[in-house]
Parts: sequence; structure tokens; C-alpha cells
Amino acid sequence: MDKKLTIIEVKERLKSIHSIDDPAFEQIKMDERKGVQTAIKAWHKKQADALKLEQKHQEMLQFEEKLWQQNCVYIAGIDEVGRGPLAGPVVAAAVILPKDFHVLEINDSKQLSEAKRDALFDIIKKEALAIGVGIKDESIIDQVNIYQATKLAMIEAVENLSIDPQHLLIDAMKLELDIPQTSIIKGDAKSLSIAAASIVAKVTRDRMMKDYDKQYPGYGFVKNAGYGTKVHLEGLEKYGVTPIHRKTFAPVKDQIMKKR
Repeated sequence: MDKKLTIIEVKERLKSIHSIDDPAFEQIKMDERKGVQTAIKAWHKKQADALKLEQKHQEMLQFEEKLWQQNCVYIAGIDEVGRGPLAGPVVAAAVILPKDFHVLEINDSKQLSEAKRDALFDIIKKEALAIGVGIKDESIIDQVNIYQATKLAMIEAVENLSIDPQHLLIDAMKLELDIPQTSIIKGDAKSLSIAAASIVAKVTRDRMMKDYDKQYPGYGFVKNAGYGTKVHLEGLEKYGVTPIHRKTFAPVKDQIMKKR
């Protein structure tokens, strides 16, 4: 190998190598410099990580692949976020992905950082065939209960799709819709379409809660998204119940009773 290559140049060359059978890699292996050998170890780890991501990607397409083989083209993955918080809406998303969608980092939104979710959200918005969002606020949640409100949000998300889906893949739910559907336990970790929907729902709701934080400061909505954290409960005690609080949820209900 040309010894004139610096360590930085070797690292750059490794970026374009994707197989140990590449002649260029064979040359680099012969370089005994510690910096080069360290770079090679890092390259091996990166390849192994990429392989795991690809395997996970393929595993998460098992439900979609089966339906695609049955000539079912438009498959909507559906998920929600916001069933547990004390404040704010429950948000559902329905996403129809194209067959050639190949974004390896997509996973259950709860497993991703905020920055990664935001980046993937933009990619999904750009490449998805259709996206629908359904939102049910605290008044609906208090009126019909959170489980039914979640269903209503999911149905609204499906109805807001610009393409009529031929099949629904849903995270642990059954919807009263005249569309074939499959309910999958922990679907956001098993189906790419559901995982994409979980990201859209999560980012959409988190951004809503950040706006609510400006409107109702003191509850930590920008960080806790309405969940019952210590900061949120302290804010509830200090500032009282806001219009976006769920009045039928225990800590909020208790606070209302105390004020009477």
C-alpha cells in the first residue's frame, strides 16, 4: 500500500469500501500503523452494525411482504401516542410506505432520540405514499375514555389518508372499519409501517406539547409532553388545572376536588 497515505486519507478510503473482498481493503490491512489498525476495527464494527440494521429492516417488513405478495399494494401502518399523559391530546398516525422504502434506522419511536425522530419524520413525510393524522383532545378523552378516544384518533388518521388503504396493520388494536386489518402486539417494533406511524404520531404530538408549554408554562410540557412527572405534578399543585388537562385522570381529578 502507498505509505504516503495519511491516517485521515485511509479513513476516507475505508468509507467507500463495503466488503472485505475489496482489493483496496486487502491493501489497507497490510498497513501496520496503529492508527490504520484502529480505523480497520472501527470499519468492522460499522459493517457489523449496518448488517444488524439491514436484518432488522427485513424482519420489520415481514407483514408487509406477505401482503405485497397477495397483490395488496396500499398497506397502512397505524400507531398512536399520548394514552398515558395527564394533559394534551392523543395523536394517531396512519402511514402507507412504498415497496422500495429503505431507511434502516426506523424503529419504535420510543427507542429513538428526539433528533433522530425529527430527521426520520422528514424522510417519512417526503417518501411515504400517504400520511394521515388523527387528533382527539382532552374533552373527547374525558367524554368517551382514553381507549375509545385512541380508536377514534386512529379511525380519523385512516380517513385522512389521501389513498384508500387495502389493509391496516395496527399496533394492538382492532378498528371498526370495513377494511381488512391485522392487530400486532408491540407492532411498532415488528412492522416498518407501524414504526413509521409511531414516529409521525410522536413528533406531531411532541411539537403540539412544546407549543402548549409556551401557552401554559410551569408544567414542563416541553420536556414531559404532559406525562405525570414530578415537575408536572408540582406545577399542577402550584398553578392548578389548565384547559388541556384530562379532568377524568386521577391526579387532575384529585386536584379539581381539592379546589372545591
